[in-house]
Amino acid sequence: MKELQHLNKYFYKYRFRLLSGVVITIVARIFLLFTPELIGSSVDVIDNYRKGIITDISIVKSELLINIFYIIGAALIGGLFTFLMRQTIINVSRYIEYDLKNEVYQQYQNLSLDFYKSNRTGDLMNRISEDVGKVRDYAGPAIMYSINTLTLFVIALFLMFKSAPVLTLYTIIPLPILSVFIYILSKAIHKRSTIVQEWLSKLSTFTQESFSGVRVIKSYGVEDKYNYDFDVLSSDSRQKNLDLVKVQALFFPLMILLIGLSNIIVIYIGGKQYIDGEIESLGVIAKFIIYVNLLTWPVATIGWVTSIVQRAEASQKRINEFLKQEPTIKNKTSNSSKIEGNIEFKNVSFTYPDTNLQALNKVSFRINKGETLAILGKTGSGKSTILDIIGRLYDINEGQVLVDNTLIDQLNLRDLRNSVGYVPQDAFLFSDSIKNNIKFGKEDATEEDVILAAKNADVHKNIKGFTNGYETILGERGITLSGGQKQRVSIARAIIKSPDILLFDDCLSAVDTETEEKILKNLQEVTQGKTTIIVSHRISSAKNADKIIVMDSGKIIQNGSHESLLNTEGYYKELFLKQLSEKEIS
Repeated sequence: MKELQHLNKYFYKYRFRLLSGVVITIVARIFLLFTPELIGSSVDVIDNYRKGIITDISIVKSELLINIFYIIGAALIGGLFTFLMRQTIINVSRYIEYDLKNEVYQQYQNLSLDFYKSNRTGDLMNRISEDVGKVRDYAGPAIMYSINTLTLFVIALFLMFKSAPVLTLYTIIPLPILSVFIYILSKAIHKRSTIVQEWLSKLSTFTQESFSGVRVIKSYGVEDKYNYDFDVLSSDSRQKNLDLVKVQALFFPLMILLIGLSNIIVIYIGGKQYIDGEIESLGVIAKFIIYVNLLTWPVATIGWVTSIVQRAEASQKRINEFLKQEPTIKNKTSNSSKIEGNIEFKNVSFTYPDTNLQALNKVSFRINKGETLAILGKTGSGKSTILDIIGRLYDINEGQVLVDNTLIDQLNLRDLRNSVGYVPQDAFLFSDSIKNNIKFGKEDATEEDVILAAKNADVHKNIKGFTNGYETILGERGITLSGGQKQRVSIARAIIKSPDILLFDDCLSAVDTETEEKILKNLQEVTQGKTTIIVSHRISSAKNADKIIVMDSGKIIQNGSHESLLNTEGYYKELFLKQLSEKEIS
């Protein structure tokens, strides 16, 4: 139960609803327990008439009729309160489920990129859906039935002990045996529940990756292999679930067996005591049989509730593993930070924590507000890492990164990122309309703003050519669009935001040179007064920049303007001549 203590804050939050639910549950059980007493009284009236103690049959009929009305009334009132009980406590569990999912999602948002590099999407999805669902069962049905069972036991045993103490003691003999079995089975359920959830995460991860990569799977013609792998994985997962179910299946037969023993004890011992005169009336035995059967379901739910609690604890433990993780990138100030766009790197070195590969080594440069910097270099030279550091997706190991002469980690993280428009090399679009994908950078953007951004990204004509235009719904990750269209929509999303800092990470690699020229020409107007950094493999994207740096193995090997670099022997001039010969430069 240690892991489930995390939910205590939610129980406190909804304490008044829970307390009202407890009161309603107690009232509902009290009315339910009127029935055995009334039936016992009815049996006594009939028995007394048979013995001749009551001679007037009209009295018997009248007494039975009154008891019938009382039984119906108690059942109706008990049913009403049972409905209210479920509406109160089960609703609380839904509120807790909502809050917990939001807490997990918020934590996912706060955690840094290195977290997502070491965890799979399917597992993350499973913990916020399946695991939270298991916890909800604990916060609702488990609590409701526990209160229900406890109330029934306390009141029923009190009434039973009051009527026949010795018979009551004989009746509850099976209960200690039940407790021992519950303890043994609970440990097995807890262990197997954890395994089941882990395998469900593996299955979710595999299917999520298969659906996301379906285009690659089909292109390589490996559907049969993936079908086989899925069959193996699902078969293993099924076996783990069967292992759990086999243990859980022992509960109900065990409950029924023990309740049956209690009924036998009531009939045998109770009958013997009645014959010996130790029990005054036959109605007591009738009451006891009804009490025992009333306790059948609550006793049976002990095993079910125990199973729920064990599964919930296993799930909450998996959830807590993520909730307890601290983001490596933290907002160190709550003060507002106004960003102008002056950026300076001073001897910056950075090594990726997950791979231990050094991406930057003593990198230094400065770019002032309104200037454009182009970064060129071979694959893996550290170009994209510079953009990630400016957006503070990672914190550096050595050196200093200053924005407006302030250390970047001393700025308000939210203000910093709100001032940045970032276009990644691998454009990611959401399964939403094209219009909403563009408005993602500025939710209050007008229709005119969206169209203007699309025109500046040279994608407006493509969008208008679709049947539903800007309302076209994209497939997962924007699969509906071509690579170049996705990049241009991603550019439109960044520039509609009109940020102080624009970061373009080789975002024109999938467009032809003619389209590239149009977009670059438009961007010259859009980026006026804004700090712009362009990462590219093409000289055509870099030649108009105010400053150009060339990266190799995490170091700056060349820097200067387009003209100065062309007059210097090195990588930039070699790349220029190569691309010129390939007619990529206009």
